[in-house]
Amino acid sequence: EVQLVESGGGLVQPGGSRRLSCAASGFTCDDYAMSWVRQAPGKGLEWVSAISWNGGSTYYAESMKGRFTISRDNAKNTLYLQMNSLKSEDTAVYYCAKASSTVPLGMDYWGKGTLVTVSS
Repeated sequence: EVQLVESGGGLVQPGGSRRLSCAASGFTCDDYAMSWVRQAPGKGLEWVSAISWNGGSTYYAESMKGRFTISRDNAKNTLYLQMNSLKSEDTAVYYCAKASSTVPLGMDYWGKGTLVTVSS
């Protein structure tokens, strides 16, 4: 059974940093690309970032470029999202998602999410 479990959310002050983790199980992690997607309160899903199966290629939404860094450790079956210079508009539930192939298209499994609140 595929499972994705996010962690690392919490309250952080504006300008602060946070690292999210996503522990994956039930599949061979390095066969698939992965993504982070978020949902702010009262809003729809917003794609944040994606990474290829081996970490060789990374992709970011424009508003996250230069502030967020996606990475993965396939030996630990774990996906990460390092978030710096956080803003109040980054407040959201962050989900990790597994792609259906080695490229980050067509997410087929999702975690339950972890809430990040950016507030003073």
